Amino acid sequence: MTTIGCALRSGDWLTATRIKSYSWILLAVTIAAIAGWIALSDGLIDRNGKPIGTDFSNVYAAGVLTLHGKAADAYDPPLQHAMEKAVFDGRDVPFFGWHYPPFFFAIAAITALLPYAGGLALWVVSSLLAYLTVMRAILPRSETLLVATAFPAVFVNIGHGQNAFFTAALLGGALLLMERGRPWAAGILIGLLAYKPQFGVLIPVALLAGTRWPTIAAAAATVAALVAISFAALGNEVWHAFFQSMTFTQSVVLEQGGTGWEKIQSVFSAARHWGADVRSAYALQSLLALSLAAGLAWLWQSEAAFDLKASALASASLLATPYVLDYDLVVVAVAIIFFVRHGLANGFRDYELSVLAAAWIVPLLSRSVAGLTTIPLGLIILMALFALTLRRALTDRAVEIGGHARIAQA
Repeated sequence: MTTIGCALRSGDWLTATRIKSYSWILLAVTIAAIAGWIALSDGLIDRNGKPIGTDFSNVYAAGVLTLHGKAADAYDPPLQHAMEKAVFDGRDVPFFGWHYPPFFFAIAAITALLPYAGGLALWVVSSLLAYLTVMRAILPRSETLLVATAFPAVFVNIGHGQNAFFTAALLGGALLLMERGRPWAAGILIGLLAYKPQFGVLIPVALLAGTRWPTIAAAAATVAALVAISFAALGNEVWHAFFQSMTFTQSVVLEQGGTGWEKIQSVFSAARHWGADVRSAYALQSLLALSLAAGLAWLWQSEAAFDLKASALASASLLATPYVLDYDLVVVAVAIIFFVRHGLANGFRDYELSVLAAAWIVPLLSRSVAGLTTIPLGLIILMALFALTLRRALTDRAVEIGGHARIAQA
């Protein structure tokens, strides 16, 4: 085996000093890029004619419509776009669609109580702090905050003004609370994840396999409460508008690639990028989702370490949906940190450190690589991480059985 091959297998190249150095370098570049992006803007419009915080403009516009008693208008593209333009004094900004369930209007309305810049700052800072708090709670080490902040998906998410910090905080927090014996609180956080329903496809599989009944009950109750409150606050028409808008979201944004195939890191998107028809792409996505479900069901009903169960669920949640963008890869941090915690406690095996490092850096490269080569690097690394997690569970089990056998023989 070559020197590079040996290094990748052992992971010895990834020293603590290098981890800190790489993190500081990326963090410095990120801060400089964000500062330059804002400094070169014109009235909160960047050099490309897009709002600072791009996708956040749809959240803010939806919040303004909600405060004006017109929440349902957010699901009508022309009306939503008109409000987005109005937020920027009539300037011709690009359209960013609103696709969230009605109960997420509450968050949008809170941001709209402030001027756009203040709402964006509240959105980004509060969600970033929630994400970092959960990361530090999962792995309370001195370097955790540095590595979690420098994670390239953080920059991608901030650049888009997106909500992946909330998603990672809710999923990571729920898993941590489950581990700490607080199933009802964990269920509430999982229920709140319903604002991004595409990431919850496999969570019931894991919870059912693990017989986490209190968590299931709390999650179901939370979703029911969110729906009931939104009905009471906004009326029936907003839900009708939401369901009507799903056709536009599915056909234009996903199936026709309105978002851009290079941005979406799923099997469905990769197949469409390579020329497959919609039916074939869905078939491949369904096949992957079923395979992931089988792996998760086995893992969560087994006696594998909880860290591995949590890591697998985080990566599988991203892989199962056809609509996962590069900024959503913030959730990969949850998969990485639980796996790292297990490795620090029990040692790392062949290729684990190198795959974890690849998973950490891939959000920086996934869009560019897919755009230039059509290779979905984020998808490939996520699949490798999930497979590695299952392999680790099997290896740990084999070692445990072997240890028991030696003890019995002695």
